Amino acid sequence: MRNGPDIARTAALIGDPARAAMLAALMDGRALTARELSETAGITPQTASSHLAKLEAGGLLARARQGRHAYLRLAGPEVATLLEGLMAFAAPRTSRVRPGPRDADLREARVCYNHLAGRRGVQMYDALMRSGALTEGPVATAAMAHALAPLEVDPTGLPGRAPLCRDCLDWSERRSHLSGRLGRAILTAMEARHWVRRDPASRAIRFTPPGARAFDATFPPG
Repeated sequence: MRNGPDIARTAALIGDPARAAMLAALMDGRALTARELSETAGITPQTASSHLAKLEAGGLLARARQGRHAYLRLAGPEVATLLEGLMAFAAPRTSRVRPGPRDADLREARVCYNHLAGRRGVQMYDALMRSGALTEGPVATAAMAHALAPLEVDPTGLPGRAPLCRDCLDWSERRSHLSGRLGRAILTAMEARHWVRRDPASRAIRFTPPGARAFDATFPPG
């Protein structure tokens, strides 16, 4: 008799290389078609359809239809958190060639579903903890509004039912960065102020020179 969640079923779904590749392609929060995902995984559209149906049935993907096209995205931020944690666990255990420039960009700053990850994401998390705006949990304190004043983010007025703050284990830094409604709002505010821009070809986030200066002033490195 088995008790508790069926970990094996979810692990088996993610463990297939083609399915893992398609899930990773959706880690930036975009929605892609089955054909686009098949090209990412290097498999035929017919094979991809079978894999994607299994991921949907397992609660890892959600499908939305717009006109004649169906788009797939991660079922929610908890799926991104799960995948990011698996990447963090697997990274030091996987033999790799020397990382190239794109890998360095991803380690510096990238989008993880809808929030900032990478070295910059960890810098922000640590700065908020040092200032007392964030405490273990993580929980936003009354000091958070002052900490985020340069971005004009009001932590008390964010819509949605998801947790305000969540920590997410960063796969490249193997330390926490901030997710949840607050993590999403901070990244959105940074984009609106042109502190950052997304690389359309990858998950990388690039800071503009003024944006990097403003970021370091708002979230000073330790």
